[in-house]
Amino acid sequence: MAFKHIVGLISAAAISVALAGAASAQDKTVKIGMVLPLSGNAASAGTHGKAAIETAVEIINSGSGGFGNLPLTNNAGLKGLGGAKLEVVFADNQGSPAVGQNQALRLITEEKVVALGGAYQSGITLTASAIAEKYGIPFVNGESVAANLTERGFKWFFRVTPVASDFAKIYLEFLKDMKANGIKTDNVAIVHENTEYGTSVASVITSVFKDNGLSIALDIPYAANTTDVQSQVLQLKDKKPDVVIMVSYTSDAILYAKTMQALDYKPPMIIADNSGFSDPSFIKAAGKLTQGLFNRSSFAIGAPGTPTFLINEMYKKKSGGDDLDDTAARQMQGFFVLAEAIDRAGSTEPAKIQAALKATDLKPDQLIMGYKGVKFDDKGQNVLAAGLVIQLQDGENYTPVWPKQLAKTAPAFPYKGW
Repeated sequence: MAFKHIVGLISAAAISVALAGAASAQDKTVKIGMVLPLSGNAASAGTHGKAAIETAVEIINSGSGGFGNLPLTNNAGLKGLGGAKLEVVFADNQGSPAVGQNQALRLITEEKVVALGGAYQSGITLTASAIAEKYGIPFVNGESVAANLTERGFKWFFRVTPVASDFAKIYLEFLKDMKANGIKTDNVAIVHENTEYGTSVASVITSVFKDNGLSIALDIPYAANTTDVQSQVLQLKDKKPDVVIMVSYTSDAILYAKTMQALDYKPPMIIADNSGFSDPSFIKAAGKLTQGLFNRSSFAIGAPGTPTFLINEMYKKKSGGDDLDDTAARQMQGFFVLAEAIDRAGSTEPAKIQAALKATDLKPDQLIMGYKGVKFDDKGQNVLAAGLVIQLQDGENYTPVWPKQLAKTAPAFPYKGW
């Protein structure tokens, strides 16, 4: 009798544990760490990225639906984990590679996150992802474009965005097309900040152009977060390039716009490499000074009722009324890809998430970006990423102008400025 009683107690306990396990699965949260510049010169980009991630979390956790074929939007939480909710722990990298690295370490060792994302600036993504690699934690990046990030032989790093070489080819083909239409594009200058982002992108553009018979006539590096760019602008004014390609973060982009106005310099064409020129704070501070500015993008807000329109409406409530820009949208897309992989893995074990990421095969109608899909190569790079050229034609809003099949209006020449 005593033995039967013990067996009965064990059985009852087992049922109790099973029920508790079922209940906890519903209440479980999955912690993901995001390293972003929430202070410093890139704080605007960081806070907009944070708003984008918070919007994605709200969409996934609520499961309210109405977002087309976008994964994880029709069930509350992660169905593969019994409805577990996502929790994001944000960490401020302060615009410093060393701080970003330390924050990644803290998120892994103290916050016990199952995966990481970020970190906006390529130089900080470089150090933060190295920590994730050391600890065997998946790191999914949606926005950093420095070429070397996927050339390190890492097994835990995945990048969703197009990279510098993709955009360099877009710039090249755009300029070739413009030349065929009578626009002078032979003399090209590159102006770039000197961190990992600016140096890497300028090098890749120079290499791609050279391989296709178009040399860079002028390369002007400058100190990141500088407070004076008069000498750089005067150099441009003296050399008179047909095209100026700008690779700058927000504070620098604003400084260049104001300095060009002060020195009355208007090149025939400016192409911005996204980043600071896409930041809503740049549009507010210098949009009226840079009318006719070209930029790169992979995102457009759709017509009323479309998934991207609805997402943008939600985002504006978290961003102080700002629309979703390309950089924040790419960050959001990267987060959606990570969440979808965790859901498909049905586990929070890093190795299973890593395996799910490697098996990712998302189609265009499952994305908020204008990519051809998401599928990673053995280096962790999305081989289906794509982009287009947009132009600031009214000083307040970018509009797609190239390629022709994606354009809403024709590109306007010459650069108007202010």
